[in-house]
Amino acid sequence: MIAFIKAHRDICGVEPICRVVQIAPSTFYAHLAIERDPDLASGRAKRDAELRPEMKRVWEDNLPVYSARKLWHAMKREKFDIARCTVERLMRDIGIQGVRRGKKIKTTWPDKALPSPLDHVNRQFRATMPNQLWGCPRRRHWFKPSGRRFYLCLDLAGFCLCGIRYRYLCQQDRWLAGI
Repeated sequence: MIAFIKAHRDICGVEPICRVVQIAPSTFYAHLAIERDPDLASGRAKRDAELRPEMKRVWEDNLPVYSARKLWHAMKREKFDIARCTVERLMRDIGIQGVRRGKKIKTTWPDKALPSPLDHVNRQFRATMPNQLWGCPRRRHWFKPSGRRFYLCLDLAGFCLCGIRYRYLCQQDRWLAGI
């Protein structure tokens, strides 16, 4: 935000931009003052500025694989008094992270190349009355009985029956299921 305001303040002025971006103009001027005189920065900001290069050095010395916990232990071995949450925060700021083992990071981005599953409601999400759109397919699924429980999902007259015990099925339903 501050960089954007600095880039466009000659065109529009600081106050109108701050009004649109919804930050106080005093915040912008405080950042400018800290840029001119770093002694005005808070203690945390000063310490973070000192720790960032040291953390980067320790991380690179250890074949950039350390996670926050291991980097925190390495920093303590080098006599830096630093909290683990501070290490995590500064690692995010610097843009470094440890190597992940096992599963890869899951994202929610779909793969457009793969075919999408069948649509049982034909993408008509507007119903004229309640319970009109059913996500249940209009097919019958029969599975083998497992012990005393018969797992069944039938769509009989608009009702989905799932996980019904074998002995409670009437003769017609048993015939329908083929048992």
